[in-house]
Amino acid sequence: MQNFQLTDFCHIKGIGSASGLIYYQDVLFVISDNSTFLYQYVIDKDVVLKFPLVENPQENIAKKNKLDLEAMTSYGNQIFIFGSGSTPQRNMMFSLNLENDGLHKNDLSQLYHHLKNLAALNEDELNIEGAICVNKTMLLFQRGNGATGKNGIFIVPDNPEQPQGFVAVTLPKISNIETTFTDAILVDNFIYFLASAEDTISTYEDGEVLGSIIGKMNAETFEIIETQIISISHKFEGITLYENDDNEIKFLLCEDTDTEVLESKIYKLTIKK
Repeated sequence: MQNFQLTDFCHIKGIGSASGLIYYQDVLFVISDNSTFLYQYVIDKDVVLKFPLVENPQENIAKKNKLDLEAMTSYGNQIFIFGSGSTPQRNMMFSLNLENDGLHKNDLSQLYHHLKNLAALNEDELNIEGAICVNKTMLLFQRGNGATGKNGIFIVPDNPEQPQGFVAVTLPKISNIETTFTDAILVDNFIYFLASAEDTISTYEDGEVLGSIIGKMNAETFEIIETQIISISHKFEGITLYENDDNEIKFLLCEDTDTEVLESKIYKLTIKK
């Protein structure tokens, strides 16, 4: 995976602290961890549309009050958006039907409480940063930037009678700090994931950014096949598929700059197969 290229793709005004994105029919759906809008960026027209997820939606919400929307995935014609679960007000999930704009909101407090117990996490250590829906089973990626540093993948079947699971994953280090999951996507039966190193042991407080990696993982065993450092200065938090052919795969990435500036830069990552 050493043969990669990271370039600027576009610059979006009106969206800050981008934490997840989905590319769909020349539109970028973007979430922000301090906003209660789902943004739609129409690439060829350079236009940002806002879809409110709650009544009285806001931008640049104070940290103690924000929903901390960190994970987004699609399945069929549905988009699913997850709060990180790192505080009680961050336990919401939203699902949006792209055909009729039908929006549903679910409180995941009970599920998140169960996931904490399943992974033996402290009360403030749950931090969901990525999601993939596979055959009606949701894979939720736990960012291990809490005190115990536990990265892993929660397996949450749609059928409540099927058991849930947690697979701990050890990730590479940057500057002697273990990287932690920030997003993931399924492509060609492989999981491609982002992870970043941040000098902090808190799911709440930000730390010095030390860089980001991309990794490739077996989608059935969760065994890491390869990883590559792609930056020593960016905290990439979102990944989506842009193009895929026999020779290379192209992703679009977003980063969270942890500022209140309503601007986001989107990057293109090209990897040779």
